[in-house]
Amino acid sequence: MKLLITSFYLFILLLPISSSALEKEQTKDEYQTLTELYFAAARVGNNEVLDKFLTAGFPVDQINNQSYTALMTAAYYGHASSVELLLEKGANACIQDKRGNTAVMGAIIKGEFSIAKRLYVTNCSKNIKNNAGLTLEEFTKMYGKTNLFNN
Repeated sequence: MKLLITSFYLFILLLPISSSALEKEQTKDEYQTLTELYFAAARVGNNEVLDKFLTAGFPVDQINNQSYTALMTAAYYGHASSVELLLEKGANACIQDKRGNTAVMGAIIKGEFSIAKRLYVTNCSKNIKNNAGLTLEEFTKMYGKTNLFNN
């Protein structure tokens, strides 16, 4: 009987912890869903949705599970107006993904040279190296765009 009471007492004590853990997991899942929606908006260039997220306080430099920011995503997919919006809202163009590439490098990879030029004038060090050891200048040479930023 004492064991039953002790077990019941432990169950009652742990119930709020289990409930709290469940709530945390639900919150984590909800935040993941919001993050996916935020990145989907960046991927398709939906500035209205991006602006609503940012106005509501969503972190402009949120990193997704692939190590990208919305700025990297918008630049890669060629959405110049989304890039501009994100920069106006304080996006950090210097953040590097898991390969060490920045948003400007992603734009170069996809041939989005006007976006790359826009990102080039941000306050990032031109000596940042990606994981392959390439600076931005070396990276542009690799993609055959040696004079991309000389205008």
